[in-house]
Amino acid sequence: MKTHVVKIDRSKSLAQEPGTGHNRWHEDIPPVLKVQPGDQVVMETRDALDGQITSASNADDVSRADLRPAHALTGPVYIEGAEPGDLLEVKIQAVQPEAFGFTVQVPGFSFLRDLFPEPHIVRWDIKDGFAQSRDLPGVRVPGAPFMGVMGVAPSRKLRESIQAREAALAARGGIALPPEPGGAVPAAGDIAQHGLRTIPPREIAGNLDIKQLVAGTTLLIPVATHGALFSVGDAHFAQGDGETCGTAIEMSATFTAQLALRKGAAKQRNLHSVQYFKDGAGPGARRGMDRFYATTGLCIRGDGQNESEDVTLAARNAYLAMIDYLVHERGFNRQQAYAICSVAVDLAISEVV
Repeated sequence: MKTHVVKIDRSKSLAQEPGTGHNRWHEDIPPVLKVQPGDQVVMETRDALDGQITSASNADDVSRADLRPAHALTGPVYIEGAEPGDLLEVKIQAVQPEAFGFTVQVPGFSFLRDLFPEPHIVRWDIKDGFAQSRDLPGVRVPGAPFMGVMGVAPSRKLRESIQAREAALAARGGIALPPEPGGAVPAAGDIAQHGLRTIPPREIAGNLDIKQLVAGTTLLIPVATHGALFSVGDAHFAQGDGETCGTAIEMSATFTAQLALRKGAAKQRNLHSVQYFKDGAGPGARRGMDRFYATTGLCIRGDGQNESEDVTLAARNAYLAMIDYLVHERGFNRQQAYAICSVAVDLAISEVV
């Protein structure tokens, strides 16, 4: 196993150091490095808002924050031999926090946005596995650091399909962010004009915000294009299920993982969403959660129609994916698998924003 390191200069924004990453999803973004399956990557990352919020920031700075550069990602990494139909295995080994974190409430962007229209900020000091803040006296939050965004590039066909369904959603009055060249990195050409925004999770993973993706967990992502083109960012020191105010304890971090391939597995299992598992105790594991297998669901109907903020639809899709897993990987019939879901499978909402 060879180790590859991607270093960044956190005193600079991603726009000032564009050779280290990007903030849109597009199949033509050039890789920052190439690796062999089974290699280890160590990737330094910026926070989601790319340094706009500091320990000196206040609520007015939150109001002025530009959301167009979100999320600042490091990558992509080209995995030799990866091709559509494969599953990319991201074996998460470490997420090392930086010393500063923040939680902000951006007007118009949260689950309870109608009730909390004012900007708000909590500035965190991260040290010795805990986060504390002068903005929340008496509160001490234990860390379970993970990466909010991990994903691969779409194929051109998939990207255009996603753009079409999200445009249709917006036309129906739903929440969707169209391509936006302002603040884009890379800043020109088709990538800036037509790259997908990184805010929603999709078939290629992306902004998952799954708090269980700590060190010791393995994420499985369907590969959509040659080389997979894996990227990572949006580190969280701690987060509750749902990330209800729109942000967790946001931070910069250094991410370490081993990247492997399951050849043809996504095609064979007809997978179109991410799954993840843990097969031993590790950081962030609750009692009884040192071994598990998890499926996920998106707000997409069987005919491909995109919805927004439809937790029932996402839960339905996650359960159907779990039933498929139990049938194809464990040998149960569908009614047996459904029974197992009812007595032994937990439903969690990872993000509602």
